[in-house]
Amino acid sequence: MNSTTELLKGAAELFPGEVVTQAHVRHLDLPGGAGNFALITLDNGLDHTKPTTFGPQSLANLNAAVDQVEKEAAEGTITGIGITGKPFIFAVGADLKGVELLKEHKDALAIGKGGHDVFRRLSALAVPTFAYYNGAAMGGGVEVGLHCSYRTVSKALPAFSLPEVFLGLVPGWGGCALLPNLIGADRAVTVIIENSLNQNRQLKGKQVFELGIADALFEGADFLEQSLIWTANVLNGTVTVERPEIDRGDAWDRAVARGRAIADSKVHGAAPAAYRALEIIAAAKDGDLGAGFDAEDRALADLIMGGELRSGIYSFNLVQKRAKRPAGAPDKALARPVTKVGVVGAGLMASQLALLFLRRLEVPVVLTDIDQARVDKGVGYVHAEIEKLLGKGRINQDKANRLKALVSGVLDKAEGFSDADFIIEAVFEEIGVKQQVFAEVEAVAPAHAILATNTSSLSVTEMASKLKNPERVVGFHFFNPVAILPLLEIVRGEQTDDASLATAFGVARKLKKTAVLVKDAPAFVVNRILTRFMGEIQNVIDEGTPVEVAEKAIEPLGLPMSPLVLLELVGPAIGLHVSETLNRAFPDRFTVSANLAAVVKAGKRGFYVYDSGKPELDPEVAALLQQGDSVLSEEQVRDRVLDAVAQEIGLMLDEGVVAEAQDIDLCLITGAGWPFHLGGITPYLDREGVSERVNGKKFLARGVASVPA
Repeated sequence: MNSTTELLKGAAELFPGEVVTQAHVRHLDLPGGAGNFALITLDNGLDHTKPTTFGPQSLANLNAAVDQVEKEAAEGTITGIGITGKPFIFAVGADLKGVELLKEHKDALAIGKGGHDVFRRLSALAVPTFAYYNGAAMGGGVEVGLHCSYRTVSKALPAFSLPEVFLGLVPGWGGCALLPNLIGADRAVTVIIENSLNQNRQLKGKQVFELGIADALFEGADFLEQSLIWTANVLNGTVTVERPEIDRGDAWDRAVARGRAIADSKVHGAAPAAYRALEIIAAAKDGDLGAGFDAEDRALADLIMGGELRSGIYSFNLVQKRAKRPAGAPDKALARPVTKVGVVGAGLMASQLALLFLRRLEVPVVLTDIDQARVDKGVGYVHAEIEKLLGKGRINQDKANRLKALVSGVLDKAEGFSDADFIIEAVFEEIGVKQQVFAEVEAVAPAHAILATNTSSLSVTEMASKLKNPERVVGFHFFNPVAILPLLEIVRGEQTDDASLATAFGVARKLKKTAVLVKDAPAFVVNRILTRFMGEIQNVIDEGTPVEVAEKAIEPLGLPMSPLVLLELVGPAIGLHVSETLNRAFPDRFTVSANLAAVVKAGKRGFYVYDSGKPELDPEVAALLQQGDSVLSEEQVRDRVLDAVAQEIGLMLDEGVVAEAQDIDLCLITGAGWPFHLGGITPYLDREGVSERVNGKKFLARGVASVPA
């Protein structure tokens, strides 16, 4: 085992900042006379908020523990070996901070090989091995258990996954080779490919058992105790674990084909990880694990040295770390308490906001509108949504009753808002209407109340300009659907004071939203970039490029939907309105498409019909389109669109719309579903050479979302 020790020692020198996981061995007598048992507990010495990971030193510690139990097993002093985690955490895989530091292919290869060399020893021991998934298990944490003879899982386990493909890697410590050989290729494709590419969907303990990954399922309260009793019964022969025969025929090939179809629909060939994982799964059909592990090592090393993984880790760090410490946010201590919320408007957006504030803050929420029917409809929507939550078992009857009692609707703003601390408007997107609403609210609201606007593109400063206290007005721009998209653009007007801003950030935290501080500039961040992006596509269509060519040109970005499907989701009328707003601000760069205006005037919901189940250009829309005779290729369209986006982001950073390029990416990932594997947009523009072509420099420093120099 000397080579493994040397390998891990070399890797550890590259990663001095590792949070080291210990592998403690203790011995216990199993019930029913099943003998002396060695239990390895993985623990980094920190609480459950700092999950256990595997860096090189951590793997070396596990390797040393295996040295000990291997000797005991060979000597016959133990009858079995178990592995479990600290409270609430089993282990969550490789330490990504170490992966970020790697600069050489050989070092990346060593990480893959080191993990394999340690984990595969578990399957070669002289006695049966057991993994007890007591808490969160991801990546390498799942894989260490796959190398064991048997597995149990806790019903209370909240999250179990192989998320590597989501980040731009493959499960590289046995996952791609072992899982299909344990549960069949189709189920393995679901876990490795489908769940990963669906925003890293997690499995619960019961699902882990039902998929056949675990052999037994126990309650969380006495999970380890029950697992050890079950282990004793397995060793005594009173429990026999039977696993279904794996279909190694056409079913295996069909599963791999299904995985390719999923990858194609999600990333359109633009990201290599899913395809590399599928190659290894396909090759694992003959059950040759050694060859599978070697293929995992190669894929892991290639991907670690590629741009996609670095972008994936960059995205992960943005969402997990930067999102929790918003750049430029004022001191939290300045925030004022919010004990009642007012919502101006009772339409769909206002009702969604009322529901969110109600569920997260659990304070009284009052809606107002211009007539009783609208108010009743808004309150009715919130009540119906609470009933749905009750029906799904997400809340109990007491909670449902309490939430319903907290929401109300009135016509009189004075009655509704006289004791509100935070009042948000979601009325028609027209500056005069919003100024009038704020004037009416200011006249009746307490002096300390925050006045927030959910505007998507209008000036917060202008909205506040006629008020006595413009310093308490703040932009609070949510994205639709409100319950799903995490982003909240918090806009500081020219007069907004720190206390109002701090209160807005405090509310955003309680709403569990990703808040980004944005300067009061036209359309803020996401809508400005998307409008420039969509505007350029609309331009090439108007000039003469066929719709399908313009749409297909963008496929290599692997976006969640095509531009015109996105326009349908946003609504052509809203798209037109935002483009008009930006055209007034920046007429040289933002056009207003006559064709889009014609589509809106005709009352069309979008460019497509779905009669065949697939999007096809609506003949009525096709008849409305007036195109020139300039036809571009897909590559020319893509260059034009990306150049426009790179130019706009460069200008936004120059204007100080956000603190850094990282905030642009955080906004696009959390507000527009921009692909994680691209790192948002700026790493992609840097990697493709667009940033330098357009702006003369990259957006990000070397080593940020790329391999370090």
